Amino acid sequence: MTETQERRAAVVTGSTRGIGREIARELAAGMTVVVNSSSEKSLPAAEALAAEIAGQFGVEAVAVAANVADEGEANALIAAATDAFGRVDVLVNNAGITRDGLILRMKDEDFDRVIQTNLRGAFVCVRE
Repeated sequence: MTETQERRAAVVTGSTRGIGREIARELAAGMTVVVNSSSEKSLPAAEALAAEIAGQFGVEAVAVAANVADEGEANALIAAATDAFGRVDVLVNNAGITRDGLILRMKDEDFDRVIQTNLRGAFVCVRE
């Protein structure tokens, strides 16, 4: 068994900025970390954070683009983590979006996106 397989591994969804970024950095003090961006567009930010974590904490960190609102991408995120580290011990479902406004004016598609990301995304990642 390699050191990577012995070290606990964490996946932090929505970890390219804000709270998710700080959670990923905190977990890196003792774990390997998968940094998640919601799209290929934000993947460079995830890669930069993964490189920063690896350099600062001396652990492996990888960046994976996956929109957790999409079941296939959420499954691919967990599969990528398992492929990279052989395990997933900690899952932080941090990804979330808002569509603030009066409920009377909220469009159905905005409501659906919030539910897909904030609720279903967490469910799918845990289930995988």
